[in-house]
Amino acid sequence: MNFRSATSALFLIALSWTFVSAQSGAGPMSTPAADARTFSNPYSAGEKLEFEGKYKKFGFAFSIAEMTFSVHERDEDGSYYILSEAHSKGTLAKLFNFSFYQKIESFVDTDSLRVTRSVKRDEQRDRIRDSEATFDYQRSRVTWVETDPNDPAKPPKRVASTITEETHDLVTGVFALRGKKFAVGKTLTMKVSDSGLVYDVPVKIAGLERQKSIFGKVACWKIEPEIFGDGRVIEQKGSLTIWVTADKRRIPVRARLNTELGRVDIKLEKYTAPGETTPIS
Repeated sequence: MNFRSATSALFLIALSWTFVSAQSGAGPMSTPAADARTFSNPYSAGEKLEFEGKYKKFGFAFSIAEMTFSVHERDEDGSYYILSEAHSKGTLAKLFNFSFYQKIESFVDTDSLRVTRSVKRDEQRDRIRDSEATFDYQRSRVTWVETDPNDPAKPPKRVASTITEETHDLVTGVFALRGKKFAVGKTLTMKVSDSGLVYDVPVKIAGLERQKSIFGKVACWKIEPEIFGDGRVIEQKGSLTIWVTADKRRIPVRARLNTELGRVDIKLEKYTAPGETTPIS
């Protein structure tokens, strides 16, 4: 796996599994039993999460990326608009002469709570790609188109796949996940579309653990999504573990990515609850 693949994997983690919407402020944690409830509408405009990613190998650790996620409600049509951004920082650019910026905008219908469109910009050094995925549920079809802004004459890439009512993009999939009932040892399967393809992503609820976080030491669900391997979202060797709070908010406080290049740890650094202006850090 080269650094381009590693940073793409890092961003995938952030988009797929660190985007949740709180129903309340950051109060005391409830018991795991209360986590069995489901939500009729998991989206809360005004929520913002800010993460830092650190690369670790041979006893050294240094920052390589910052990620920010925010939920908005569009005035023009009332749909939910989820903005996700990640960019390289510090040692990654200096030591490896590599920089990246990625942005995904997800649009969700307020009535059906289904994703209707995903717009992505992917910048890696001088390489830039713009893409858009359109979800047509009447035709059971997702259509993805990618263009190269540096070469307008280049024909766009097009991929189309069959979808079901339960298909999500990389960001909105976790909203459906947090409405599921968790139990240690249980495995859930999510249908996630990326670049026009549709994947079945098994998600194992591996345990309950206490983790240090900006909220103090809190009870967390330990989650292991199977995104690495043949026929999966990332066709490389690796593993991913995520810890989300074991309360109704399911706020992601930590994630760990293991690859052949080393380990990447992602931690929540700032959290702004809906209706609040001052973040918790």
